Amino acid sequence: MSFDLDISGLSGSAELQCDSETLVFGVDEAGRGPLAGPVVAAAVALCKPRPAGLDDSKKLTAKRRAELDISIRRRCAWAVGVVDVEAIDRINILAATMLAMTQAVERLSRALGHDPKTVLIDGNMTPRGRADGWRWDGRAIVGGDAIEPAISAASIVAKEWRDRIMLEAAGQHPQYGWERNKGYGTRDHMAALAEHGPCPMHRRSFAPVSQMVLL
Repeated sequence: MSFDLDISGLSGSAELQCDSETLVFGVDEAGRGPLAGPVVAAAVALCKPRPAGLDDSKKLTAKRRAELDISIRRRCAWAVGVVDVEAIDRINILAATMLAMTQAVERLSRALGHDPKTVLIDGNMTPRGRADGWRWDGRAIVGGDAIEPAISAASIVAKEWRDRIMLEAAGQHPQYGWERNKGYGTRDHMAALAEHGPCPMHRRSFAPVSQMVLL
């Protein structure tokens, strides 16, 4: 399944800290846990002044998150990495997440013309040694999406980007209710899996789906 979406952008009028001696990227992912759909990572270099109200995307209302996503992508420098279901099933979800982060940072580095001084990553691990091509200094921060503004921005962009993918996929596979559950294993999604079986967007390496395949 392909999605006709740009994967990176640069701010127009906002001032960016793009000096390689001071440049910091924030990185976060969306979609490690769902039973269907890709995993998405975003990398963001914040503009000045940065958008007000940045926070962990899960703590924001859908309306506020959508507003901030637009503001971040219009005013800041950003990029996303998307790893599809086939790759998730082939290399596992952790490796796929690390790959998506690497893709996002590589695309943003290319767009800006140089590498960041450091990359702040939400969670307890970085892609170093876990994804080919990772070459940057990175620091993992547990709960970073709530305390580091650049990571907060990345969490918002990644979440909104993946939600758009799942809304598009819901139009092609309406029986699973992805416009509501975004591919997570909710009661209605599990009931639809039991009735219809999995589709090509489902992760067959995930136990609830693999069990359905074996039935």
